[in-house]
Amino acid sequence: MKRSSMLPDSPPSPSQKPRFRRWRFLLGAALGIGTFGFSAVILTGVGLYAHLSANLPSVDALQHYKPPVVSRLYTSDDQLMAELSHERRIYVPIRAIPPLVRNAFIAAEDQNFYSHGGVDPLAMLRAGVTDIVSILTHQGKRPLGASTITQQVAKVMLLNNNSLTIERKVREALLAMRIEHTLSKDRILEIYLNGIYLGNGAYGVEAAAQTYFNKTLDQLSDAEAAMLASMPKSPSNYNPFLHPKAAMWRRNWVLDRMGETHAIPTDEAQQAKQDPLVPQGQVRFGPLANSEWFAAEVRRQLTSLYSEEQTTEGGLDVHTSLDPHLQQVSTKLLREGLMSYARTHEGWHGAVGHLDSDALADWQNGIVKQKNPAGMLSTWRLAVVLATTPAVRVGWVKAHDTHTAILHKADEVWSHRSHPLQTGDLVMVEPQDDGSAALEQIPQVEGATVTLDAHTGRVLALVGGWSFQQSQFNRVTQAQRQPGSSFKPLVYLAAMERDISPSETFDDSPISFGDWKPQNYEHDNWGPTTLHDALRESRNLVTIRVAAHLGMKAVSDMAVRSGMVDNMPPYLPAALGAVETTVLREAGAYAAIANGGHSITPSLIDYIQNPDGTIIWRNQANQRTVTTENGLPVIRDGRPVLASPQSTFQITTMMRDVIARGTGVRAGVGIDRPIAGKTGTSQDYHDAWFAGFSPDTVTVVWIGYDAPRSLGKNETGGHLAGPIWNGIMKAVFATHPRLDFPVPEGVTLAEYDTGRIRAIDAFKTGQIPGASVPLHGFGAGTQALTAADTGADMIPDSETDMPSSTPSSTNPTKDNALDGNVPPPPSSAPPVEAPQEKANPAEGGDIGVGGLY
Repeated sequence: MKRSSMLPDSPPSPSQKPRFRRWRFLLGAALGIGTFGFSAVILTGVGLYAHLSANLPSVDALQHYKPPVVSRLYTSDDQLMAELSHERRIYVPIRAIPPLVRNAFIAAEDQNFYSHGGVDPLAMLRAGVTDIVSILTHQGKRPLGASTITQQVAKVMLLNNNSLTIERKVREALLAMRIEHTLSKDRILEIYLNGIYLGNGAYGVEAAAQTYFNKTLDQLSDAEAAMLASMPKSPSNYNPFLHPKAAMWRRNWVLDRMGETHAIPTDEAQQAKQDPLVPQGQVRFGPLANSEWFAAEVRRQLTSLYSEEQTTEGGLDVHTSLDPHLQQVSTKLLREGLMSYARTHEGWHGAVGHLDSDALADWQNGIVKQKNPAGMLSTWRLAVVLATTPAVRVGWVKAHDTHTAILHKADEVWSHRSHPLQTGDLVMVEPQDDGSAALEQIPQVEGATVTLDAHTGRVLALVGGWSFQQSQFNRVTQAQRQPGSSFKPLVYLAAMERDISPSETFDDSPISFGDWKPQNYEHDNWGPTTLHDALRESRNLVTIRVAAHLGMKAVSDMAVRSGMVDNMPPYLPAALGAVETTVLREAGAYAAIANGGHSITPSLIDYIQNPDGTIIWRNQANQRTVTTENGLPVIRDGRPVLASPQSTFQITTMMRDVIARGTGVRAGVGIDRPIAGKTGTSQDYHDAWFAGFSPDTVTVVWIGYDAPRSLGKNETGGHLAGPIWNGIMKAVFATHPRLDFPVPEGVTLAEYDTGRIRAIDAFKTGQIPGASVPLHGFGAGTQALTAADTGADMIPDSETDMPSSTPSSTNPTKDNALDGNVPPPPSSAPPVEAPQEKANPAEGGDIGVGGLY
């Protein structure tokens, strides 16, 4: 054995110790730095997460998400009348969306939708690589998105932010993962497919299907479903109406993705790519033709019931009382009446424009560039005068086709009287069946008509003027006009309520107080006159005496309770219609007479449903309920009572003779049904009315100018409004069974001699047919009128200066004097100076403030 092998190991050399120490130091330093860096990253990440997630919106809102949905208005026969919305959106549950449509969007937007947890890492990596290549190669393309459907729901429904920033994308991803933990995949897809914007104002797939193809979802083809699925990428750039080539390319790309994901077989996808792209645009559904005023009033009432937001975004189904056929008939008849009046009274207004010689050389293109005048009817054409000799020849363009025609000779003569036609003039014409053309113009005169159910108050038709496009002012509900003599039935109804007989006579003789000298329309006097004859021929002086006998408080009370006015001045001229009311109010007042004495509130809405189909509002006005007593059904009528059935039947019987042999004869031509009505013509012929009814239907027609002016001497309500009323009621009777006015208990029909005609009237128990009994007070016509009776100190120079319909209650003496229970002041009362009446007597101005005929 060698010695060296027995020696102990030698100690390490001094050079080895520092080397191992350095390695240990470096390893420890690296480990420390790594630990610190990792901790810093963790802390930074936690802080960043806390910062980004601190203000994230709550996902709970999506659990009960209800997007803004269009509200719809329906007619009485459930035709769609109008849609109310700021956005075109129709919500469809996921179970009602065909798999074809669902899979098309998944193939185009998020192929891994049902497998990822809100974020698709592979898609993000793919998009990142593509974006880096785009940046390095300076392609300048918009960064490629990698948002899943869930992320798009988070962005659109909760974040409402389209900015392309890293912070927004991280917040979007965080929110998407939260959504995935809260909602099911189908619920997320349902929210997405109903909330995504797809261009042309369409939100959601159902609205888009109707907008681009005029189809429902279950009617879409493979190619059409792919077209819709191509839109979220860029609704404007892939709009098939604006960019058909780009839209075709994108659609085919989606079809390829659908084939790859087995949404449809590959061969069907290739076949669908051969389908032409032919969008069939659906214009956003506005009001049903000629129902605009009705729809606008319904919308106004909805916003008073609910908020504007709920009205336009609440998805309400509003069922109304509108009869679409009667609405069309009423519109047509009113327009015909206005055109007839304008042709004879207004003359030719002149051309609506002119093409110069250069434009006339290419008149086909020149006229296409012209905008149709507001109020031009759909059957009319904007035409240009091409020649004036030997006859006026006009030309127009319809659907890219050129048409020419010779103008009617009578129209040429008519226009020549005021504004002779010149070559190049732009005029409105209506093509005729014989190849000629009729010259047309928009009347300056206006009108309105309303028809409603006398028992329920349901408005069946409402026309607020010539054209809603020309003027949205609703002359049925908004125009405050004087009703003239159509107010008089309320005066006579108040008399019937005082048990005054229809055969009672009042003196038809001159009345004057100061400068107030009311007269009859005919400027004659009949002497003692029955109420029947006075109402039939609209005798002003008798009406004044009846009102004075009753006291204006009784007349005012009747007018207010009927709904004709909210309040009225307690002066005798008001009995002649010197108050302001609307067409709809007058219809409601007449309905109370027609239905036997119950005041009603006109209504346009029957009931309202929420998007779930639950009825959330029902019209409870004017309702009658059926209860059971002793095992028998009993009808309870909750409508306010205006007058007794006996009194209203008496007035109805008198008003039937107004049409049969009185001022309203033209309203009854050709009608063999029981009808009653009253004419109305206001001071200086500013307003022409006819209001009337059958046992179940009321119609009121008004004609006049928006800025009150005379319609012309002798242009009365019976002459202008009566024929329009006649046509509307004939349309009503065409679909209604024949009904008679029911005779209430306690009245007897009897024929008697009024002194002018043989008449039939209704008489209450104790009243003697044909008899006239002495009445206390003013009935005999022996007492003088005072200022307290006439309000002469308040009578203005013209009807436009009349005080508002607000009764003065500051003078109790005046009110008591008109009550009928207190005798009027003696004739020796201090005289009251009345303003000088300035109207021209020849024009009826001396007939008195109020109604004429």
